[in-house]
Amino acid sequence: MSEPILRASNIETYYGPIMAIRGVSFDVPKGNIVTILGSNGAGKTTVLKTICGVMDPQKGSVTFEGREIQHMDPDKVMRLGISHVPEGREVFPFLSVRENLRMGAYTRRDADAVAKDLETVFGYFPVLKERADQRAGSLSGGEQQMLAISRALMARPKVMLLDEPSLGLSPKLVKDIFEIIVRINRERGVTILLVEQNANMALQVGDYGYVLEVGRIVMADTCARLVEKEDIKEFYLGIKDQGARGQRRWKKRKTWR
Repeated sequence: MSEPILRASNIETYYGPIMAIRGVSFDVPKGNIVTILGSNGAGKTTVLKTICGVMDPQKGSVTFEGREIQHMDPDKVMRLGISHVPEGREVFPFLSVRENLRMGAYTRRDADAVAKDLETVFGYFPVLKERADQRAGSLSGGEQQMLAISRALMARPKVMLLDEPSLGLSPKLVKDIFEIIVRINRERGVTILLVEQNANMALQVGDYGYVLEVGRIVMADTCARLVEKEDIKEFYLGIKDQGARGQRRWKKRKTWR
């Protein structure tokens, strides 16, 4: 992998007395799409909240462009160039689509460039232009997800953290959303850290992947190689090997191949 723009080193984050992530370390190379896979409760969302400053790690460090950012306030993390698209979208329901997008650019003072970026996101998601003056809370789930991604993009981030962008969407919308994520990465050079339960789609678009299980990284490899591993096929892609290896059950496995 190339030099990381973002690095987590042995981070441990707690909810009260409960350790949610346990010594997690990973690199996100500049210009790549890196995905973190895992089941519900594995700690994926906690990882993103720790990076963006919503939660503080009790141990370990988070480094962005060579600078440690753990314990930094979320607004300062955002100003450095990290935008977070949270699980559940969290748009401002009583503001219009246009107002939501302008909220994404609230730290910027380059009005002409903001106007240009607004047209760019309307190009990615034409439905948002059609609904520009509509209240965000009246949009469909898919449209709200488009708005959440676009709002984050309006900050001109260097890194975008995406938490379950496919959650609750139809297969057609999931395909459309992921096509735009790839375009944002390729056309605008935005590095993507993607947390996703839809392993098939995440592995298709990602460059490198990590598998998180009960707060620990248990596997890491290129997405091209991960998709060929029997454990990934069986437990994330639903493809079972009829041989002896495929007949083993997850709970009996003590190591990952």
